[in-house]
Amino acid sequence: MAHDGQDIAAQTATLLPDLLALTEAAIAPAEATLERARQTVRAMVVDGDRVSNALVEENQTATHGLAWLATYVEALREMHRWATELKTEGKFGETEALILQIAFGEYLNQIAGGIPMNQGELVRLSDLGLPADTAASLMTDAVKALIAGGNTQAARGRLVAIMRDSRANLTTGQSGLDDEMEMIREQFRRYSVDRVEPHAHEWHLKDELIPLEIINELAEMGVFGLTIPEEYGGFGMSKTAMCVVSEELSRGYIGVGSLGTRSEIAAELILAGGTEEQKQQWLPALASAEKLPTAVFTEPNTGSDLGSLRTRAVKNADGDYEVTGNKTWITHAARTHVMTLLARTDPATDNYKGLSMFLAEKTPGTDDEPFPTPGMTGGEIEVLGYRGMKEYELGFDKFHVKGENLLGGEEGHGFKQLMQTFESARIQTAARAIGVGQSALDVSIQYAEDRKQFGKSLIEFPRVANKLAMMAVELMIARQLTYFSAREKDNDRRCDLEAGMAKLLGARVAWAAADNGLQIHGGNGFALEYTISRILCDARILNIFEGAGEIQAQVIARRLLDQRN
Repeated sequence: MAHDGQDIAAQTATLLPDLLALTEAAIAPAEATLERARQTVRAMVVDGDRVSNALVEENQTATHGLAWLATYVEALREMHRWATELKTEGKFGETEALILQIAFGEYLNQIAGGIPMNQGELVRLSDLGLPADTAASLMTDAVKALIAGGNTQAARGRLVAIMRDSRANLTTGQSGLDDEMEMIREQFRRYSVDRVEPHAHEWHLKDELIPLEIINELAEMGVFGLTIPEEYGGFGMSKTAMCVVSEELSRGYIGVGSLGTRSEIAAELILAGGTEEQKQQWLPALASAEKLPTAVFTEPNTGSDLGSLRTRAVKNADGDYEVTGNKTWITHAARTHVMTLLARTDPATDNYKGLSMFLAEKTPGTDDEPFPTPGMTGGEIEVLGYRGMKEYELGFDKFHVKGENLLGGEEGHGFKQLMQTFESARIQTAARAIGVGQSALDVSIQYAEDRKQFGKSLIEFPRVANKLAMMAVELMIARQLTYFSAREKDNDRRCDLEAGMAKLLGARVAWAAADNGLQIHGGNGFALEYTISRILCDARILNIFEGAGEIQAQVIARRLLDQRN
């Protein structure tokens, strides 16, 4: 690919000297700002010596802003760790240095001036109750140098020039994973390119289910049993491997990348809360895709407030259960074999304490009869994107569930069992977000290269190049935060905070990448025939499912605020 060699060479001088020393030195003042904010916000929401739910809700802007600030600080820590490890391995080159300095320059500037929680909401240090001199105390020499010289037009331009010359690897720079993980990435990238990308847009436009042929191929590749222990028929691989697989499949099509999510949730539920008999019965069938699961939690009037759901399960004289109630936003419901179904078994309760989880068996449906199991009805919800598995409303009227399929064999543990799955589910969702964002970058850089306006390619215009550069940088930030949360999970450390941060940031990054990608396409991006129109629709759901952005920020904030020191 021909470029002006002199222009590219001239831009190599944009790298900041002693970059890793600067990024290391910038972390401490960012951490100090976060701790100062945590103490200030905590003072707003404490009643006596306890955090008050009412005060947290009253001060949502401050509490959610604290979550975003903490996410940014954690992201900077992980970017510095990533760069340091690459440096030790002799893999820290110009591309990685540009990504690092742009990331620090931009995120430090946002910490000082305003972090976008979404397109219309900026949270500033003053919103967290911090005094006017807080930004000044953040501005150490290292922070000033990174803000002034990190995210410059020259740095962004140089990064895009490199991206143009290394199109084969649009992950842009070293991911920081070992050779085994990169081999897995390459395997699933090839599969996506060959078997998913050529058909994904047609599946979307025709609103078709992902073909069973694809599901069978993924089963043969081990996708559904990836993290299930070998003793139960799985591959016993790490959550990091799950991230890589989910990322690359979602890069082809989020529907394909999400096929494994339901198996991941079901397997986590059974591993954490199931009896040994249930593990022996269900896990090998899930791993082989002999049994396809779906998650049946949400109800029409409860949304994220799962503790108040009303679907009830009544135990009969035979020890089995009859389920009655309504569920909504149930993904891949029609052709699955088993539902992880959350229902109320104690009618005297109106909170999470009366909930139980079931492995409710059903007969897979067909196009003509999607829900043939007695006691169960359903209807499709038409959606903007994320169409490959379809969404459904379900109705249950004395639907039969075997007593032996009560998860764990005891009532009242359903909510706790569900909470145990959230770490893995949110890590996997963050990985899906990276894949969707990466697909936006893939198609946008190709379009910007090919599309000519005013005698040159779009990519040669600075504001187009800026968008592409920031897509690449923020995708790497989200990627490193996601891999960090996966490593924490792999090491059996509590990581609900880290997983929540990865999901919170990843969803915003994916939406920004898709939105900017469509802007690069201009009017053509608004045409259904262009892939970016689908990517935009697919990206939008990421900030809603597996915990809406506002709920995610609330959960992160509560963890931070509950820390007393």
